Amino acid sequence: MMKRSLTSFSTIARKEMTRIFRIWMQTLVPPVIMISLYFIIFGGFIGSQLSDISGYSYMAFIAPGLIMMSIITNSYSNTVSSFFSTKFQRNIEELLVSPTPNWVIVLGYISGGMTRGISIGILVSIVSLVFIRLPFFNIFYIVLFAFLTSFVFSLAGMINGIFAKKFDDISIIPTFVITPLTYLGGVFYSISLLPEFWQTLSKANPIVYMISGFRYGFLGISDINIWTGIGMLILFSVLLFSLTLYLLKKGIGIRT
Repeated sequence: MMKRSLTSFSTIARKEMTRIFRIWMQTLVPPVIMISLYFIIFGGFIGSQLSDISGYSYMAFIAPGLIMMSIITNSYSNTVSSFFSTKFQRNIEELLVSPTPNWVIVLGYISGGMTRGISIGILVSIVSLVFIRLPFFNIFYIVLFAFLTSFVFSLAGMINGIFAKKFDDISIIPTFVITPLTYLGGVFYSISLLPEFWQTLSKANPIVYMISGFRYGFLGISDINIWTGIGMLILFSVLLFSLTLYLLKKGIGIRT
């Protein structure tokens, strides 16, 4: 049983990863170019006019946030587009009627999102070395926050793909929810610089915890408690994974 599940998982995961690297000019290059422009404009042109934040140059401060932003957006977008395409082409029905357990289907699809998100995160980290020499305060937190954040947003993308009824639906959440929350999540500023009311309000944004925790791994500074961020990510992982399994089991958004 376990051997069959592993075979099913590897098949789905291989399909997802082959898709990513086969069309790498569409999946890997554009995000890297976009983040490079952020480094040039915000880090080079604007950052050079700003004072240091917590003892680090502005470019060094925003670099971890830009890397995490690329992980978030690409983990989400890869899974939502891939799963919705499978659903739109009615291929998902073949998986659902097969002996493949739902948890294997979920892990197979999100493996693609995580692969793309973390791959682009690595590429962006390499690009950042052109502009700034980033320190590595604690590699454990860098890997942990990157992995958990990619896992959470890959699951969120799959849920969006389940509910989406047309291609336009897969861009609503990224445009109107994820992008605003990311920009307000401390990528370009420290929430400690905000008035107390806005600091408290910012802490209701879960992406603040992801970016701050990831930045802590590089610079050793954070706007939030690191373990609170880890606990929140684990909680989101369990809740979203359970919700995805429930939706597949009930056929919500899939069966007509």
